[in-house]
Amino acid sequence: MKKKPGAEVVQLEVDHRAAAGIRAVPRVTLVVPVYNEEASIPVFVERVTEMMAMIGASVSFDILFVNDGSRDRTERTILAEAAGRDDISLINLSRNFGKEAALTAGLHHATGDAVIPLDVDLQDPPEVIAEMIRRWQGGARVVNARRSRRDADSWLKKATANGFYRLFNALAEQPIPRDVGDFRLMDREVVQAIRQLGERSRCNKALFSWVGFETEEITYERPPRAAGQSRWSYWKLTKLALDAIFSSSTVPLRIWTYVGMMMAVLSLLYSAFLFFRTLIFGIDVPGYASTVILILVFGGLNMFALGIIGEYVGRIYTEVRQRPLYVVRSQFLSAKAAD
Repeated sequence: MKKKPGAEVVQLEVDHRAAAGIRAVPRVTLVVPVYNEEASIPVFVERVTEMMAMIGASVSFDILFVNDGSRDRTERTILAEAAGRDDISLINLSRNFGKEAALTAGLHHATGDAVIPLDVDLQDPPEVIAEMIRRWQGGARVVNARRSRRDADSWLKKATANGFYRLFNALAEQPIPRDVGDFRLMDREVVQAIRQLGERSRCNKALFSWVGFETEEITYERPPRAAGQSRWSYWKLTKLALDAIFSSSTVPLRIWTYVGMMMAVLSLLYSAFLFFRTLIFGIDVPGYASTVILILVFGGLNMFALGIIGEYVGRIYTEVRQRPLYVVRSQFLSAKAAD
């Protein structure tokens, strides 16, 4: 692999944790979920290989692709890239289970001393991994990568993303860092803790934040996709946001407890007003409009409350069935991953 002109080898110090463990040279596993990304994979592997060359031999890398039921030539493309290399592995899921499940499968199969999930479209630039490793070797167990600019995203996507972070952090017991996606470095101990979380309705960003540990943050500018097209529609993003909120907080249920109490008090006051007005002024002509308005308002509030309750009941149903989060169809493990 030819290096770009002027590329310098960045030698990183060996972490004391890795030096005290089994491996003399710490190994970092890159977990890459993919779905119909055959056009992005060669470009991604090239950029990551350049990054590995720049960091040098003080840190070892392996790449774990998780093929989330792709229908194009993604699997063949990955296997072609893996030919002749000892650092590319592939997990094939039996169908499309969604990115959260695919990422969970990658975390379950990753064997490195640290794990970095990142997207194959290169909107998570591999060049910032060197700084992540420096922070990790300096003692951080988690190194978050925060997007300082999102010029590649549309104004609607940026607005909805900002709204999600505000709403989630207002409702959730454990907030998540703003503008931080799945792209982060996690120490082996952190990954082991995440593996113990067995819920089926998952938002990995919330789980990463929930487990805690010493955390540091770096920033980067998010570039446009290197190849292919995004598979995320606004409908899928909305579903992901709802999963994140309802799986991380019971505040929406408590809100409706307070709303119910407030409506009960208002109803009692209004009933008392009508009672005493009738006693003083006699029976008034019934108002059709006010009756219809009250029925519609209370009916709408009841339906909305039932919808929120239904979201939680549906997730309870998913959890009690205890179905696996994903099913592995086949796997190809590299020499490094099998080590």
